Amino acid sequence: MKKRLVLFLAAVVLVLAGCVNTKSDVKKDESKPSSETKNTSIEILGMSTGEDDLNILRDQLTKNGFNVKLNIQPDYGSFTAQRDAGNYDLALSGWTTVTGNPDYAVRSLFTTDGDNTLFADEEADKLVEKASTQLKEEYTQTYKDLEQLVVFDKAYIVPLYTSYKAQGVNNQVIDEKTLRLPKSRAAVWEAVSFKDKAKNASQPLLVQQGIGALTSLDPIKGNDGSINTLNTNMYVRLVNLTDDDEVVSDGSLSLNHAIADGSKDYYFLLRDDIHFASVKDKKAADSGERVGAEDVKFSLDRAKDKNSVPDHRTYSLHESMKDISIVSDLKELDVKTTDGQSTVREQLEKGLDKKISTLVTDKTKTNNGSGAYQIVKVTTEKPFPQVLNYLAHQSAGIVSKKQVESINTYDVAKYDVNKDIAYGDQKTITEGKDYNNALYASGPYILVSKNDYEAKFVKNPAYMKGTDYEPKISTITVKFIQDPESALSALRNGEIHILNGVPESKYDIVKKDDKLTLQQNKSNGVSYLAFNMKDRDVSKSVALRQSILYSINQEEIKNFYQGNKMNAVSTLSPLVETGLKLEADNNKAKELLKEYQSEK
Repeated sequence: MKKRLVLFLAAVVLVLAGCVNTKSDVKKDESKPSSETKNTSIEILGMSTGEDDLNILRDQLTKNGFNVKLNIQPDYGSFTAQRDAGNYDLALSGWTTVTGNPDYAVRSLFTTDGDNTLFADEEADKLVEKASTQLKEEYTQTYKDLEQLVVFDKAYIVPLYTSYKAQGVNNQVIDEKTLRLPKSRAAVWEAVSFKDKAKNASQPLLVQQGIGALTSLDPIKGNDGSINTLNTNMYVRLVNLTDDDEVVSDGSLSLNHAIADGSKDYYFLLRDDIHFASVKDKKAADSGERVGAEDVKFSLDRAKDKNSVPDHRTYSLHESMKDISIVSDLKELDVKTTDGQSTVREQLEKGLDKKISTLVTDKTKTNNGSGAYQIVKVTTEKPFPQVLNYLAHQSAGIVSKKQVESINTYDVAKYDVNKDIAYGDQKTITEGKDYNNALYASGPYILVSKNDYEAKFVKNPAYMKGTDYEPKISTITVKFIQDPESALSALRNGEIHILNGVPESKYDIVKKDDKLTLQQNKSNGVSYLAFNMKDRDVSKSVALRQSILYSINQEEIKNFYQGNKMNAVSTLSPLVETGLKLEADNNKAKELLKEYQSEK
C-alpha cells in the first residue's frame, strides 16, 4: 500500500513517583493568557488514545498565550473524517519508518506529491531528492538541511517524541539469547529456540498479534499489522536488516550483494539451498522447486508494477526500480563498486567456499558447490542506494513464478472479489469449506491453516538446512488477541510465550514478574503535530507556527512517561544523527505570537 500515516499514541496510566509530573500537575502550573494574546485560539485534533498527550500540549500552549480547544475523536475513522474535513489547526500524528531508511521517513510526508504530504515546499522537494541519491556518509548534511527547513525555518511540524519498542518474554520457556527485537524488521522466528532444545521439534512456539483478519498472504498486497510479521517469515528477501537497520545479506536469499559505481546497478549473488515449501494435508512439504533468479525477477517486476494485481498496496515502495535482470556474462562483474577499490565480482565472492566459475540463467542448473551461480541485477531509475532498504521489506518477498501464475489467471482490470481467487487470499487457508491452501513459501515458515482464534505455521523443510539460519522451532502458533490487557494476561498465564508491543504503562508489571523478561530497543516511531496548511491562520503565518513550536517542552513529556520516550526533531530522528535539537523557549514563543498578531 502507499506509505501510510500510523496513529500509534497509547493512553498511559502512571504510578506517581518522585518528581514525575502527572496530567493534573501540569494543569495546576497553568498561567492565564495575557490580555495581548487571549484571543489567539487554536484547535488540536486527536484520538482518545492520545488524550494524555493532548492534555499536556494544551497546558503547555495555554501558558504561552493560546486558547486551546481539543477535538478528541473516539477512533481512527472519526479522526480521519475530521482531518479530511479540515476541522483542526494541528493534528496529533505519528509515523513509523518500517524500512529503516531515511527516504521512507520523509518522502511521503515532506514532498509536494507525497502519499501523505503535509505541505508543499520546492526547497524541501529538492533536498529529499538530493539525499536519495547519496550514500550514508554523504546524506547526513542534506537531511540536516531538510530538518532545519521543515522544523525550524518553516515550522511545518512540531516534533514531540520518539518511542521505544518492547516485548515481554517468558524466560522459563524461551532462550532469551535467541530472541531478537529489531527496530524495523518484524520478528525473526527462525532464530528463536526453547531453553530446552529438545522441545523445538515437539512443542509449538506461542506468539500473539491483535489482528486476525489478514489482508493477504501475497506480500505485495499488504503493508499492515495483520500480515507484516507473517509475510516476513513466509517469504525470503534479497537482503535483510539487522536489529539496528543495517542492510546485510545474512539470512537472505543472497550470499553477498554489491553496488556498482554510480549507485544505479545492484548485484545479488543467490544461494541454492532454499526450496519453496507447499502444504499437503495441512502439513509443510518440500515442493521440490528451488527458489531462483527467475522467481526474483518475477517477484520484483510485479512489486513495482501497480497493475500487476488488483488492490496493489506496496508498489510505491518499489517504483525506484527501472529494470530487474538475470546476469549471464561474467565480464559484467568486472565493473568497480562504489568504494572504487574493488570490483563487483570481488565483493560478491567474499567468503565463498567456491568462487564463481560460471553463471546460469536456469535455476535448475545452479550448483554453488561447483561454482555455478545465479546473479540478479537491479537497476534503478536514478542513483538510489536506499533501494536496498525497500528490498529488505516484506513486500519484496520472493514468490514462486510458477505457482502464482497458475493461480492468478484472472483479468486484473476485471477482477471480481466475489468470484476470482487470488494467490494469498486468506479464505483459501482458513479452515472450512473454502480451504484450499495453495501457498508456496520461500521463507523459513509456511502458514498451513487458520481460524478465528489462531494461525498455525510450520517449518519449511527445505530452508537453508544445516546452516545457522535453518529454523530452530518446528511449529509456531499465532494467537489472535486484540485486547492489550488480555494479551498481557495471556503472557503472564503462560498462554503465549512472547508478547511484542508491551505498552509503557505495563513495563513495571512485566519487570516485577520473575518468570518474565522485558526486552527493549529504540523504535523508528515518532510522534508529532501536523499543521493544517489549508485556509487556516496557521497555514499562513510562519511566526504563529514557530510560536507553537517553541511552546512545546519535550522534557516535560518525557518526564510524564517516566523517561520511556526519547527526544525527536523530525521523523528522521531515529535514523540520522543531524545534531539538531528542539529546545522549548517560552519567551521566544511569546515574542513570535506577538509578531503574528501584529501581522493581522
